Amino acid sequence: MAHIVSSFDEDLVQVQAKISEMGGLCEELLSKSLESVQIRDAKLARGVIERDKALDALESALEEQVVRIIALRQPMAADLRVLISALKIATTLERIGDLAKNIAKRAIPLSSARQVKLTTSIVRMGRATLTQLSDVLNAHASRDVDVAIQIWNQDYEIDEMYNAIFREVVTYMVEDSRLIGVGAHLLFLAKNLERIGDHTTHVSEMIYYISTGAKLGDDRPKGEPTGLDFIRE
Repeated sequence: MAHIVSSFDEDLVQVQAKISEMGGLCEELLSKSLESVQIRDAKLARGVIERDKALDALESALEEQVVRIIALRQPMAADLRVLISALKIATTLERIGDLAKNIAKRAIPLSSARQVKLTTSIVRMGRATLTQLSDVLNAHASRDVDVAIQIWNQDYEIDEMYNAIFREVVTYMVEDSRLIGVGAHLLFLAKNLERIGDHTTHVSEMIYYISTGAKLGDDRPKGEPTGLDFIRE
């Protein structure tokens, strides 16, 4: 719905554009961090770490923009939901960027470590997570509630991939103590990806809230907990 004050519509368009820009940068950071793991490229990983600063700057700019709009326009109902959700989504995307940066940090020591086939499983999980992130960003841009709900319901698939990797890595570490160092890095890589999946579903919840004004639910399908579920980097 168009507003009587056309500049308000322009403000909302700019907020959406900023979210899209942050989302695109998140996709870039995650994609390149996964590539740095796959091809064992420490230089590429360091580039991801440095690039994350741009995402932090975008979050700050969007926060200032939204606060200004709320103060000047005093939005109500659906418009207020859009703006409040934008703040929450921006925070979520910034956290996803931090997790991508963490993956890049782990990729640096792995680039010179003993090669293990488990890296392939990590990258496969990463690609699934990246696809999920891309889908939810597209759903936000188009306000597609059905896709948002679908992504929300599919989060357990990422959890199951994480649990499978966790069991496999621990088995390798038990069987060969020389893999303990590499295994620890891989476990944290997988955990970071699992957390990105959780943040992605949070964006789904915000899409649902924007469109309906209601909460999507508290019983999101989850996988079984593992030994790293209480560890945070």
